[in-house]
Amino acid sequence: MQLRDRNGLTEQEFLEQYRPGDYTRPSVACDMVIFTVMQTDAGNYRRLPEKELRVLLIERGGHPYLGCWALPGGFVRPTETVGQAAARELREEAGVENVYLEQLGVFSDPGRDPRTWVMSCAHMALIDGGKVRLRAGDDAQNAAWFLASCTAQPDAPSRFTLRLTNGGIHLSALVERRLEGPTGAEEYTVVENDGLAFDHAKIIVCALERLRAQTASGGAAFHLLPERFTLTELQQVHEVLLGRPLLKAAFRRKIAPLVQETDQMTQNAGHRPSRLYRRKQEEKT
Repeated sequence: MQLRDRNGLTEQEFLEQYRPGDYTRPSVACDMVIFTVMQTDAGNYRRLPEKELRVLLIERGGHPYLGCWALPGGFVRPTETVGQAAARELREEAGVENVYLEQLGVFSDPGRDPRTWVMSCAHMALIDGGKVRLRAGDDAQNAAWFLASCTAQPDAPSRFTLRLTNGGIHLSALVERRLEGPTGAEEYTVVENDGLAFDHAKIIVCALERLRAQTASGGAAFHLLPERFTLTELQQVHEVLLGRPLLKAAFRRKIAPLVQETDQMTQNAGHRPSRLYRRKQEEKT
């Protein structure tokens, strides 16, 4: 016996007469915050190169926000989940797959996109920069890695100054964080913006704060390194992500349970060979 609703319709009959156009529906985008850590030229072959945190941005080649810089991304297709869309965008924009990828959240402020009602399901990816092959998408005229810096204002710790730099290109924004509702959910608002498209400034700040929290409590830094690394390189990445120096002895005590020694050494000219380590398999998430 088929169940009927209050109008006497079976489920099949209801679906046959259902009109999706009766309800306004948003487009769903998938914006990607792709982080990597790159080495700078030390200028002296006897000095270890320093490391910098960088985020991938694309220069928009069409309206809206023509000429502004934006996060790579695109619209979710009807045949895929948002997770599959994120993986596809990562593969198309950076040429990588099977890397660390997590959902940041949904950004749905009314009017965030001047074209139409667009909700963004933003994701964060952490990748080893040595594996990246940049490819600008259909609506982009350039793609580049920007040095990323985000600092809380001394007199207002809930306000963050975001600075993104690539050569002579300087982008910036002031983003405010507040706690909403009984659960204390974090909400970000763009107070000032110079050069970034849409609401991408607050998505980047949200990702940077998430990355710092994960670095302090877990193993996020491993995803930004090659499979084998020195303990000095691992400490450098932690310092870049946390934005502060770490004591060598204390850091190595803390990290010891998470790494295992290999039988390989570095072969860098100008430096003493250093032991290479890898992340313990059982610690991978």
